[in-house]
Amino acid sequence: MIESIPLQVEPSAITDAINNTWILTVSFLIFFMHAGFAMLEAGQVRAKNVANQLTKNLLTWSVGVTVFFFIGAGISGLVGGSPFTESLPYLADDASGYIGWLYGAVFAMTAATIVSGAVAGRARLRAYVTYTFLLAAIIYPVVTGITWAGAYLQIGDAVFHDFAGGMIVHGMGGIAGLTAAWILGPRMDRYDADGTANVIPGHSMTFAVLGTLMLAFGWYGFNVGTAAAMYETEAGMMAYNGAVLGRVAMGTTIAMAAGAMGAGLVAWLRTGKVDTLYVANGLLAGLVGITAIPDTTHYLGALLIGGLAGAQLPIVFSFVEKRLKIDDVCAVFPVHGSAGILGTLAFPFVHYDLGVPLAEAALTQFVGVVVIAGWTVGATAVVWYALKATGQARVTPEHERDGLDLSEHGVDTYPEFGDEEGVVADGGRVRTDGGRVKTDGTVATTDGDAE
Repeated sequence: MIESIPLQVEPSAITDAINNTWILTVSFLIFFMHAGFAMLEAGQVRAKNVANQLTKNLLTWSVGVTVFFFIGAGISGLVGGSPFTESLPYLADDASGYIGWLYGAVFAMTAATIVSGAVAGRARLRAYVTYTFLLAAIIYPVVTGITWAGAYLQIGDAVFHDFAGGMIVHGMGGIAGLTAAWILGPRMDRYDADGTANVIPGHSMTFAVLGTLMLAFGWYGFNVGTAAAMYETEAGMMAYNGAVLGRVAMGTTIAMAAGAMGAGLVAWLRTGKVDTLYVANGLLAGLVGITAIPDTTHYLGALLIGGLAGAQLPIVFSFVEKRLKIDDVCAVFPVHGSAGILGTLAFPFVHYDLGVPLAEAALTQFVGVVVIAGWTVGATAVVWYALKATGQARVTPEHERDGLDLSEHGVDTYPEFGDEEGVVADGGRVRTDGGRVKTDGTVATTDGDAE
């Protein structure tokens, strides 16, 4: 008779196995957000620039994740106080370090891809790829080095708090996008000679809304995924903080909903119409607003922050567009930048049990926002000014008029809607029925006749 022997397993081995599997699953979920960014941005650009925007999204991931692997992870660790080589996973003895690298990489690439929406329609592909390289290698890793890796931002007992990247990822990406768009200048025909702003609508509301919902789905990886790790107690038991996990799931959902309602309400009060794109982007702004603080925020705080993040979107976008005269194509600053700043600064005011002096916590959050914003603006400006000075930042007026799909990639995303050569190069408006409105006001049909 064979005697059965109880299997002895160290609790740490079980927690490591569960956590590693979970972190990989979360990383895959966050990676899926790139599909959402691709759809959201492609929907908000003109039909002649869709392929260019999709290519930028593909190369953001491909170039950025490779650079973060070989350089960026090491820079983050170095700034955070660890030797450069110890933070590079390919130099470690244990290959399990690749799991942590991938988790960091998907966050880094989220910050990087935000910028592409701000500079859409006029940035050279080579310029954008160059900036993505430097962001993944230096700009973003410095931000994580002084925060998550090094925790240098502290005043008294209060340490800068950003749970899942409301400021470190989204705020940084939105500020970088605004800076790059400012240096590049607006798209052709965006402003009249007297400074009046012209609306250049995106080519597909359907794509934009689909991308929004895909991003919202992936956002649970950002926030809830970060909260769901198990740990081993001193008594050798396995545990996880269910209260934090529940609070994060609730706050993420409530803030998202409040953001959509807040943006829709403000748009309606300003124009008498509920703008669909504002509602979609407001939903995302609500998510950005809560991302720094879902682990500590009371449900009423989540409702308030989400609503405010959505409500500020139409107001801030109008200010950027009409006062600053910056052509932020996909509204990345009001969605990611100002919403991320709002949520990060709100941390001590919506905390369910702060535990440190309010003034210390508020000042720490403010200093953190200023430091991250200052570094991002400065580093981004240096890169884009250098590209602009060398004539590499922006496509030529002829290429911009023809569309970046043709000039940068030699393709036409919607060839059936073009003329006999498959290209709409005269600035005419594409019709959904296959016709094309010519500059003389007549309509060119698919058979070449004019109506």
